[in-house]
Amino acid sequence: MKNRQPRAKLAAKKLVARLPKPKKQVTWPQARAFLVHCLTASGSFLAFLSLVAASEERWTAMFWWLGLALLVDGIDGPIARKLEVKEVLPTWSGELLDNIIDYVTYVIIPAFALYQRGFMGEGLSFLSAAIIVVSSAIYYADTGMKTKENFFKGFPVVWNMVVFTLYVIEPGQWVAFATVLICGILTFVPINFLHPVRVKRLRPINLGVTIAWCVFGMLALAQSAMAQFYNQIGVLGEHVDIFTKTGITVASLYLFCIGAVLQFFPRLGAKNTATTL
Repeated sequence: MKNRQPRAKLAAKKLVARLPKPKKQVTWPQARAFLVHCLTASGSFLAFLSLVAASEERWTAMFWWLGLALLVDGIDGPIARKLEVKEVLPTWSGELLDNIIDYVTYVIIPAFALYQRGFMGEGLSFLSAAIIVVSSAIYYADTGMKTKENFFKGFPVVWNMVVFTLYVIEPGQWVAFATVLICGILTFVPINFLHPVRVKRLRPINLGVTIAWCVFGMLALAQSAMAQFYNQIGVLGEHVDIFTKTGITVASLYLFCIGAVLQFFPRLGAKNTATTL
C-alpha cells in the first residue's frame, strides 16, 4: 500500500510534465479584457432565464431578464473600448459574441413571446414571428449596418423594445401587426436609426429620452408585478396606467424617428459633436 502512493505521485508528475505549457504568461490587461468578454457572455444566461419565463408565460419576469440583458449590452461596449479589448485580445471577436447574444435577446425571444401569447391571434402572431426572425437574420449578415456617424442603416431589429411597447400599450391586433410589418420592411430601407450612446449629435437629449423610456418601462413592470402580487388576473398592459403608457409611447416614437430626422437635417445638433465616448 505504501509503495503504491509514490508510484501514483510519480505517474501524476509525468502526466503533468506532458501537458503543454503556455508560451507566454497571461498579463493583467489580457485577463481584464477576457473578463469584459465574460460580461458580454453573461447576456446569454440572462437570455436563457428570459426564455424560461416566456415558456411559462411569466411575461413580467421575461421582460425583467431582457431588461438586464439590455443593460449588459449597453455597458459592455464602452468598457471594451475603454480597455482596448480588441487590441489586447485580437483573436477574440467581441463583436461576433455580441451579435450572437443580441440575435437571441433582441429577436428570438421577443418573436417567441409574440407567438406564445397569441398577441394578434394565432395566424398573425405566427406570421409576425416569421417576419421578425427572417428579416433580422438577414440584417445581421450586413457588415455595413452602421454609418460613419454610428447610426444604424435600416431598422436595427430592436424587437425586444418593440414587443415590450406593444405589450404595454396594447394597440389591437391589426395595429400591432402593421407595426411589425413596417419595422420588418424598414430593416432593408436606407433610413438612419439612432444608436443612443454612440451617435454624437443631440446625444444629451437622446440619452435622456432613452433613460426616460427605461424608467417608464421599469414603472410598467413594477405596476404589473404589484398587480400580480395582489392576485389580480390579467396580462402586462391591463395593469399599466395611462401616464406610463403615454410615456412609453412618446419615448418610443422619438427613438424610432430621431435617426431619420437627423439624417434629413444633417446640421441639426452638429455643434454637440465635440465630445466622444
